[in-house]
Amino acid sequence: MSKVFKKTSGNGDLTLYLGKRDFVDHVTSVDIVDGVLKVDPANLNGRKVFVYLACAFRYGSEDLDVIGLSCRKDIWVKRVQVFPVVGGGIGKTPMQEALVKKAGEQAHHFSFEMPTNLPCSVALQPGPNDSGKACGVDFELKAYIAKAADDGDEVIEKKDTCRLMIRKIQFSPASTTAGPKAEITSPLQLSASLGKENYYHGDAISINVKINNDSSKVVKKIKITVEQNTAVVLYSSDNYVKAVCSEEFGETINANSTFEKEFTMTPLLANNSEKRGIAVDGRLKDGDTNLASTTLCQSGEKEMQGIIISYKVKVSVSLSSGGLLGSLTGSDVVAELPLILMSPKPAANWSKSVTSSDLMSHSSRGASGPEMVLCTSDWMKVPPGKLHISQDGHSNVVALLTLYLNRNHFNQILYSTIGYRL
Repeated sequence: MSKVFKKTSGNGDLTLYLGKRDFVDHVTSVDIVDGVLKVDPANLNGRKVFVYLACAFRYGSEDLDVIGLSCRKDIWVKRVQVFPVVGGGIGKTPMQEALVKKAGEQAHHFSFEMPTNLPCSVALQPGPNDSGKACGVDFELKAYIAKAADDGDEVIEKKDTCRLMIRKIQFSPASTTAGPKAEITSPLQLSASLGKENYYHGDAISINVKINNDSSKVVKKIKITVEQNTAVVLYSSDNYVKAVCSEEFGETINANSTFEKEFTMTPLLANNSEKRGIAVDGRLKDGDTNLASTTLCQSGEKEMQGIIISYKVKVSVSLSSGGLLGSLTGSDVVAELPLILMSPKPAANWSKSVTSSDLMSHSSRGASGPEMVLCTSDWMKVPPGKLHISQDGHSNVVALLTLYLNRNHFNQILYSTIGYRL
């Protein structure tokens, strides 16, 4: 375990420990949230200590909470009593064994199992002049001292609490399936297909377009748009569609002729940084992020609440009758293709570092790569020197690490990454 995330309450009586803050949704199951809470019972005065994990949707400014208007709806909440210990308790995970050693005496472990129908961490991008916390779905782990687990009349002082924000994330599944295909047969024959089923953030999306113009009209242009669909399922279901990448191509296809060409589009958050309401992957602090990933869920599962993300590619072919009134009598033929846009699963034995300023004490950024953290369990296996690591499924070397290993003190790692991307 290379890092420990730690938060202490204002009175110093509670200290929350986590071994990671990103928990992966594997569609059929979700990583267990396993942590440790250190409790100083001296000042409890008969009160108890609880930990809760909440998935919530925030849809307004935090400023309104001050005047008693709650702009947060809990989608799912679960509470456990940590101290005094009740029942026989549950066994410790390997992560908790390590955290208990780190926390020392008075450490108590806890675990949460999240259901698979919870949304992932997503935020709606605010406008350039907006302030405050962004709307979206977040996950909060909070420890607190109280007489009862959930008493609406009890006032819990801030100094008696400590909390850590965590993320629920999904990675792109491994797939070699051919991309989706759509065909339109009237008023001309239009066939559009994607090069593959799944694309990673930052990848160029290949769209193959075939046209058999058996009509009497002329094709004047082809427009390709990548649209992000954000379904907000809360009190009702609302859908918001935003174009995250769009381009027009001046292709002329006369009547009774054929056309075939492959186009490429690359949707990037950098090109949508001023667009209000674009959905982005949830982040901790002010770290870098990307367009929100496609939400994957099991078919036939109970309806998911919160924010659900999907993408589609629209291929629009503009027909014109020609002459002075050609543009007025023209029409569009549109084909739509579903798109899965996500981040790749990290290589085995590696964990992605949180890109927050307070969580980078053991990592350094390479010239073009992300921060990475090498697990402590792997440090013992690697001799000092240079190590070449290849990503599974790719022939290229994605990282060159220069490791200085002191087998007694694993507190410093110096490395740089080359050509690795999420």
